[in-house]
Amino acid sequence: MENSSRKDLKYLSLAIYKFILQARERLILPFYKGFTLRGGFGSVFHKIICVNKQTDCAHCFLKDTCIYPYIFETFPPENTSHLSKYRSIPRPFIIEPPLEKKKEYVPGEILSFNLILVGRAIAYLPYFIFTFSRLGEIGLGKERARYKLIRVESLNDPLEKKVIYDGETQILRNVNAQIDISSIFSSLTTKNQPILINFVTPVRIKYQGSYTFHPYFHVILRCLLRRLSSLLYFHCGKELNINYKEIIQKSEKIKVLDMKIKWVDWERYSNRQEQKMELGGFVGSAVYEGNFNRFLPFLKLGEYTHLGKATVFGLGKYEILNFP
Repeated sequence: MENSSRKDLKYLSLAIYKFILQARERLILPFYKGFTLRGGFGSVFHKIICVNKQTDCAHCFLKDTCIYPYIFETFPPENTSHLSKYRSIPRPFIIEPPLEKKKEYVPGEILSFNLILVGRAIAYLPYFIFTFSRLGEIGLGKERARYKLIRVESLNDPLEKKVIYDGETQILRNVNAQIDISSIFSSLTTKNQPILINFVTPVRIKYQGSYTFHPYFHVILRCLLRRLSSLLYFHCGKELNINYKEIIQKSEKIKVLDMKIKWVDWERYSNRQEQKMELGGFVGSAVYEGNFNRFLPFLKLGEYTHLGKATVFGLGKYEILNFP
């Protein structure tokens, strides 16, 4: 089962980029910038792509071929047997905002964020670049402060950052930014000692009908299995062939040694829905004990794909650490 899961998960195409912006005007942003970046992107992206100028893609006859609903309001294909009861499926992108507390950027200062694309969405990188460049001309934040997209870098190799797009020359280079998942899996070592998971940004996981405050290991794994299998199937065209019941039963044997968790309530205003939205979740850390061999591939990929709901804003980011 372990070898089978690794074989299938290798088809999960992931690419990670760094967008580097330079403020042209006094830029005021909230502490958590993921909501503002995603909101600005969505608004401009819709204006650029939508030819019918509709607000509801579900009733547009172009929804099955248009880039906008695929990226931003992803629907399950008709007659699919997977996740057919859900109105939408996981979006194929994640914006990881800077986690610095800085809120004000004066002209000339740099602001950067990461963008993670999944599967077919990787081919649409030029649309993301064009949209964020256009957003800089329109303005970001409540005061619509303008910025300039300086460059976009590939982060697939942390030791060798390659420039994909140069804002001065407006040249887009063909650089492979996909993460080598086979290499990641080959570097995974046996974990029989405790591990610590640090939940960096609020994690929103629904379990048994409500958002949970307790990140028990089996709850984390259930969420990861749903998210990774959905991303793999809908955006990479590959099924995850594992015994879900068996692996969940095994995950229930993982014990929690320590848990330092708190709930954080964040609020954002949705221009599209014209209402305020509560996006609270848990942050902190938890120490787990048990045999993690068969869970490591899922845990490691989850560091890139994030965990739970509202991941497009950068929520659900976590990191795995060795317990001292």
